[in-house]
Amino acid sequence: MEALLEISNLTLRPARETLLANFSLSVERGTLHAIVGPNGAGKTTLLSAILGLVPFDGRISVHWMGRGRIAYVPQQFQVDRTLPITTADFLALSRQRRPVCLGVAGATRKQFIHDLYRDQLRRAAGARYVRSFAMRNARNVSDYFLYFVSNNRLGLAKMKEAMWKVDPGGGYSFSDATNFDQAVLFQPEPDRRELRRLIADRFAGRQATVNRVELFVLENTPFHAQHYRKVLAAMVA
Repeated sequence: MEALLEISNLTLRPARETLLANFSLSVERGTLHAIVGPNGAGKTTLLSAILGLVPFDGRISVHWMGRGRIAYVPQQFQVDRTLPITTADFLALSRQRRPVCLGVAGATRKQFIHDLYRDQLRRAAGARYVRSFAMRNARNVSDYFLYFVSNNRLGLAKMKEAMWKVDPGGGYSFSDATNFDQAVLFQPEPDRRELRRLIADRFAGRQATVNRVELFVLENTPFHAQHYRKVLAAMVA
């Protein structure tokens, strides 16, 4: 039977220093081998040569069965420490499947920075209510985020009432950015269809008091408490 691995007259000279000279080895199928030697003897370099990671003289032949592969964990991981990467890029490593070296998606970068600041307000400042707003210019581009933080439910209610009174014709518009899946812009009249959908999704198939619905609208949606009354009346009717 053909050997699994055959090494003939292998010579390794990393950094011009000969570690192995005229080394030969045959590994038969079903056998177990251990490479033993002092530090610097060439054990890791030998494995690297078998994997094709370092140059060598001689012949190395492998004869895998099926789709056999070698798993190798290096002692040290070589990384370019001069690789330019921003803090946002580094933090985005856990937020997208695409490699950061190929670029960070704009939406991923913006949402990650937004969520990072929001979470810090909750953890470090101990804020109970945190809502954020994207301030969009006339080109519909977000210039910056405005955060409202409070531990008082009444303060949250008053803040929402004030935001809904913002003049939409002043060249800027505010969008509730607490949930990036909700594209709610503050206008003189709310989009009651969106509010109806949020209430229906939350309480579908369950009984709920008016007070529970009002609390949900206040704490978990961009709308304020006065908006839900007409929506609730239409849903009940």
